[in-house]
Amino acid sequence: MNKARSIEVLLFDVNETLLDITTLEPFFQRVFNHPLVLRNWFAELVLYSQTMTIAGLYEPFANLAVGTLKMVAENHRLSITEEDVNQFKTLLTSLPPHPDVVPGLKRLQAAGFRLATLTNSPPSPSPTLLEKAGISHFFEQHFSVDSVRAFKPHPSTYAYAAKELNVELEQICLVACHLWDTIGAQAAGCAGAFITRPNNNILSAENVPQPDFIAQNLKQLADKLADL
Repeated sequence: MNKARSIEVLLFDVNETLLDITTLEPFFQRVFNHPLVLRNWFAELVLYSQTMTIAGLYEPFANLAVGTLKMVAENHRLSITEEDVNQFKTLLTSLPPHPDVVPGLKRLQAAGFRLATLTNSPPSPSPTLLEKAGISHFFEQHFSVDSVRAFKPHPSTYAYAAKELNVELEQICLVACHLWDTIGAQAAGCAGAFITRPNNNILSAENVPQPDFIAQNLKQLADKLADL
């Protein structure tokens, strides 16, 4: 069976999948003297968001982002000033889209797919992160895990989006550059499309679900799905 033919909705992760977090590297270079501490911070952020969900607790993603930044600084025996925190918050709310995103979304929209987003980030007043990035209009709806108070990859997050979109889980394909996200979506009943952004790769192990679609960027994924 052609997997793409059963997909009605493409549900996009936002941070790093659509928006380029590498624009934070100059901040980490200034504060930590190494731009790749960004990867350490982001990994800790994901770890503790998932830990909160497993423990049955909840704290908004934005608050965890600042808290893990301070924790990483303490791990490096550095101090974070309020000015640093304010600059970091400003940068987090001004992330640009990757260059492949707009052409990819145009191609997918033209192919007839419904497009929506599902993010760990909490809702924000207008102008939102995606409005600032100039891509909000491509999507019919935007969903935040804040509504279910559980972070991806908890199954309730994908089920919530499916219910709001009035589709079955098997009609959704979760698009992300994080394998933990596609694994969660596939376990919940969705298809999974994996974008191999830098520092994001396939995990090969016997019982790890492999994505239904793999592409180097969103334009390549759009070409694959539209051609099918």
